[in-house]
Amino acid sequence: MSIEDTQSPFDNIPHNSPIQPQRLSGSDKFSFNCYKGISCFNACCRQADITLTPYDILRLKDNLGMTSTEFLKTHTVPFEIDGQGLPGVKLRTEDENPICLLLDGDNGCGVYEDRPSACRYYPVGLLNMRAFKAEKEEQHYFMVKENHCTGHNEDREITIDEYRKEQGLEEYDDFNWQYYRLILKKKSSGPTIGKPSTQSFHFFFTAVYDVDRFREFIKTPNFLKVYAIPEDEYNELLNDDYKLVAFGLMLMHQVLFGENTIPLVENAYENRIEERKEILEAKRKLAEEIAKKEDPTDQYIKD
Repeated sequence: MSIEDTQSPFDNIPHNSPIQPQRLSGSDKFSFNCYKGISCFNACCRQADITLTPYDILRLKDNLGMTSTEFLKTHTVPFEIDGQGLPGVKLRTEDENPICLLLDGDNGCGVYEDRPSACRYYPVGLLNMRAFKAEKEEQHYFMVKENHCTGHNEDREITIDEYRKEQGLEEYDDFNWQYYRLILKKKSSGPTIGKPSTQSFHFFFTAVYDVDRFREFIKTPNFLKVYAIPEDEYNELLNDDYKLVAFGLMLMHQVLFGENTIPLVENAYENRIEERKEILEAKRKLAEEIAKKEDPTDQYIKD
């Protein structure tokens, strides 16, 4: 579970929410343990509401031996991250119940080695935020205490930093940091950048979540006419899913906010506009030639 906000992340939390309205640091301690045999084992998997990050999707689709496109279609559902329609994805559950489809019966998580970051964090929540007028984003934490979870009653005290390391979260957070920054900036910018087009949102979904379709995009001839990517780096993007998604995240900072994250070919946009003009002019001339050859009375002549 994660929250992204720019000022007061706990202001709108309902009074009966399991989220504890206290911002925590990595050195804060809490009591918790989860293991096979605990009375509530699998209970959280049967009440799943898991938002997936780009790194989650890469790990899960590799674990299941699927393309990203197949994984997204089979195991996720879309949702809107903000009020303007920025796309996110959640892990699909059963149609009638919020039970995770990746649950392996009483054995627990069927993809445990590659489980999503939200599952790894539980019962800790990740709080990415940027204070009002602050220059840099900050990462904090909060505690989630749900009635079904008895892990809080276990006699094991651990700091959040120790728990993150134990759960293998450092590599997840390192990879997803640009994703969190992207969402924070989109939320904090609001009306100043206007509402992105539907096409921009579709491109966001492809570049951030669907690495296999994004790879097809960067193979198109026009891609290297616009972006100045060295050959060795370009070849890495073609062959490494993780580097390609990291590139996609940087590219979206450029697409949505105009940041100079990816170098452009000199005069790339001007050249593309000129090319389009030439194509449109060629189409116009072709239409004129066809019109000259057609006899308007032909439509009335019947055999």
